[in-house]
Amino acid sequence: MASTVIGAGITIEGEVTSDEDVVVQGTLRGKLVAKDAVTVEHGGVVEADIAGGPVSVAGHVTGNINSSDRVDLQNGAKVVGNVKATRITIADGAQFKGNVDMDV
Repeated sequence: MASTVIGAGITIEGEVTSDEDVVVQGTLRGKLVAKDAVTVEHGGVVEADIAGGPVSVAGHVTGNINSSDRVDLQNGAKVVGNVKATRITIADGAQFKGNVDMDV
């Protein structure tokens, strides 16, 4: 399946809606809605609420995450916001400040 990639060095301000996977390597400010997976890679910055399928974060997210599946915070991730998902993993070395709601 194809992916929508917000590449390193790119900044998007506004709402991004995608029917496929979204990979963030650059900066996104606003809102992100994806039907499939969302990946915020190392160096990626999201200052937005995220709604999607499985969400994997290795970069920085400031905003709420609402996943229909799972949220994985990887080593080096920094998340400030609330997480709503059926499952969540927080790796050693990840930073998280917010509330978790697993009643989906």
